[in-house]
Amino acid sequence: MLALVLLLAGGAATGCGGRATTHHKPGTSHEQASGGVGTLLTTDDGAGHRLREVPADGAPEVQVTARPDSEDGWNLQLAVKNYRFTPDSTGGGALPGAGHAHLLLDGQKLARLYGPWFHLPAAQVPEGAHTLTVRLYADDHTAWAVAGKPIEGSVQLTAAAPGQTGGHSHTPPTSQAAPEADRTVTVTVRDGKVSPAPARTELRRGERVALRVTSDRADTLHVHGYDKELALPAGQEATLILTVDRTGLFEVETHESGLVLTQLLVR
Repeated sequence: MLALVLLLAGGAATGCGGRATTHHKPGTSHEQASGGVGTLLTTDDGAGHRLREVPADGAPEVQVTARPDSEDGWNLQLAVKNYRFTPDSTGGGALPGAGHAHLLLDGQKLARLYGPWFHLPAAQVPEGAHTLTVRLYADDHTAWAVAGKPIEGSVQLTAAAPGQTGGHSHTPPTSQAAPEADRTVTVTVRDGKVSPAPARTELRRGERVALRVTSDRADTLHVHGYDKELALPAGQEATLILTVDRTGLFEVETHESGLVLTQLLVR
């Protein structure tokens, strides 16, 4: 009887998948359950995410740098202080100095970020001058804030017109995907459904695979095990080309909708 009680207690602590999980009362949100971290304000970030205020002393900080990519778009680097990215615990309770980030273009969300590097394709940035902002969030999706304002960093970005040089070309990377890749996986997401149905894509180590995804809503593509991400603009095809240099089974999913698109089986 004692062994059964201990077994049940252990299962409740780790959840079905063996990973630590934040549990709370039915009808109570993560942000309410983890309200002991900082001060949960009634105001939000303008997109429905409530602000979680912390003292300025020791608060998270972020700076963003955008460098033109030699082939397409820009490579973004996030320099953070008093903060760490925790992709494995997203959706759980808020932990001090931890979470993820949102990438915004002129105030509109482009993607969710889970690390210090991100590639922004030129096709997602209209011609002209723009403000690119990175804002920090807790695992429960509340926005970290100081003095009632979200913690964020911004950089100015100018996109050239099509045909101009300088690494800001608006030619979608999808036009070069096929000749650069050994295999191409094309997926469409519409109304929360994946077409064709998710299956395994078998690859040999060292091959290059092109993941071509069209989603009817803005989202972020994530390749587990490789920590590769790609912003998925609504209604536009986006392509991620990946060299599979390690063996194993790796899931490709969307972060916002939580859909599995395919599994990469590398031998």
